[in-house]
Amino acid sequence: MKKILYLLIFPFALVAQTKALVGGTLIDGFGNQPVKNSVILIKGETIIKVGTQDNTPIPENAEVISTEGMSILPGLWDMHVHLMITGHSDYSYWDKTYLPIFENVIMPASAHQLLLAGVTSARDLGAPLKASIAVRDAINQGRLPGPTMYMSGPFIQKEPYPGTEAFRWGVNGEKDARAKVKKLAKAGVDCIKLIDQDQMTYAEVKAIVDEAHKNKLKVVAHSHRPEEIRLGIKAGVDNFEHTGLSSSPAYPDDVMELIKDRTAKMNLGPLYWTPTIEVLFNHDYVINNPESLDNDSWHLDLPDSIVKDIKASISKPGELPYFQLTSIRKPTLKTKFNQLKEAGVVMMIGTDSGVPMKFHSQSTWNELDIWVRELGVSPLEAIKSATYWPSKFMGVEEHVGTITEGKQADIIAVKGDVLRYISLLQKVDIVMKKGTVVKNTLSN
Repeated sequence: MKKILYLLIFPFALVAQTKALVGGTLIDGFGNQPVKNSVILIKGETIIKVGTQDNTPIPENAEVISTEGMSILPGLWDMHVHLMITGHSDYSYWDKTYLPIFENVIMPASAHQLLLAGVTSARDLGAPLKASIAVRDAINQGRLPGPTMYMSGPFIQKEPYPGTEAFRWGVNGEKDARAKVKKLAKAGVDCIKLIDQDQMTYAEVKAIVDEAHKNKLKVVAHSHRPEEIRLGIKAGVDNFEHTGLSSSPAYPDDVMELIKDRTAKMNLGPLYWTPTIEVLFNHDYVINNPESLDNDSWHLDLPDSIVKDIKASISKPGELPYFQLTSIRKPTLKTKFNQLKEAGVVMMIGTDSGVPMKFHSQSTWNELDIWVRELGVSPLEAIKSATYWPSKFMGVEEHVGTITEGKQADIIAVKGDVLRYISLLQKVDIVMKKGTVVKNTLSN
């Protein structure tokens, strides 16, 4: 009898107070024109009303959060992060030294930094399987602060690089390729990450893609080399990453024809691309203006010894082997970006966050800034590529990704007009995830 009484009473004890975000300029994520003097009502995790101060009464007992003078937009997505790395320049050393604490220290710190930077959803593309699932689930269960994470688990490639077997799985033949995907699917990953597919047979690539799709998982693949794109398109890859490692000035004509042929087949849905431009575009600037590396936002939740280790590894930023070709590659970036855009691919914001000198607390806003300031993308379009389109790709657009009645209240706010000054996103003032305010600099 006591148990029945508890079940009857408990829901009333948890009736959530309505929150009201009042006064700011609303950017909804769909690309619609902004709404001035907006009102957003939230109950529990859900947006229950979107309107203006003229047409939307504020409930008497609501918790009112003033957003006057602010831009309000959906929580950002970053579609290419690596929680297991945090800007250190020596991968081999990092993996050997810190692999045992990826799950309990490194990945949770990265996730927390992303969240406070306004990233409320993110896709991790390459990490140990057990750690990936554990960190994702701990965040979802409220035991760790971080974005809602979508995990690929280990990279799938022809052969793992020496010392990377914990998070890179090789395939040997079509049967083994299918078995690896089945194992990842059974473990509960959210997508499959494929790299170096030009070193595989077509049968292996096709087996990976087909098995992923059979298990309702999309395939995300590298596009560093033309043959990776050719094989990926032929096999049905859903989303390509990066713009290539080479200094070739543009994509080959035959590759562009394949891309255009694929984007013409709208019965297959959009072809998605995550170009990860900023890490390359801003490299020379960072070398000459390294002050951003001293920003201590990336120290959050990391032991002092690891912070010191990372600092030492990037103390001579112009000498890092990882970036020696970058200055030659920079002139190719705008051309390739425009080729992809003109071919009709759907672009998504992703950063490769965690690679040398790229920190989770800084990467996402920098990507948006380069798209707008250097590549000519409109601010509304860039924001849509960091909100609506990622949610659409991950199949959760009915629940999150825009500020819409009935959707999850993942919302950020920043002082000023981000449509004029997109770089204001480097200092997000309010972060709300699932209706809970996890950051509010205005209340300090």
